[in-house]
Amino acid sequence: MVIFGLAAVPIWMLDEAIHFAALLLLSGADYLKVFTVNQLQALVLLFLNLHESGLNIAQIFWGLWLFPMGYLVFKSRFLPRILGILLMIGCFGYVIQSFAAFLFPNFKVNIALFTGWGELLLPLWLLIQGVNVEQWEKRAFESA
Repeated sequence: MVIFGLAAVPIWMLDEAIHFAALLLLSGADYLKVFTVNQLQALVLLFLNLHESGLNIAQIFWGLWLFPMGYLVFKSRFLPRILGILLMIGCFGYVIQSFAAFLFPNFKVNIALFTGWGELLLPLWLLIQGVNVEQWEKRAFESA
């Protein structure tokens, strides 16, 4: 789970550098005067499209870490099992959406909006309800 989470960070950071490259092209610096306005606009569009592709690559890893997280939540019994199931479903939503973006570039449906409910409900559950303290203590005494 940690490896998938950590793998997404450098991909995302490099992708954000590409985003800044698009902004630099629009900065109006003197060294950019060798390009025509149409060339600069084409380069900006290229970098913005490249940014979108990088985001799709990072999204694969954002999704993959959800499966082990969901499995741990499901097996722990400290939290409702449905949260673990929803997190695992979210994993598949992110991965499918990422690969669909590469296979069908004109298909613009955000699958993660429908499958990512576990990511929203888990922190809400922890803020409002918390963990099952009885199960937590029972597991702590079993392992000791």
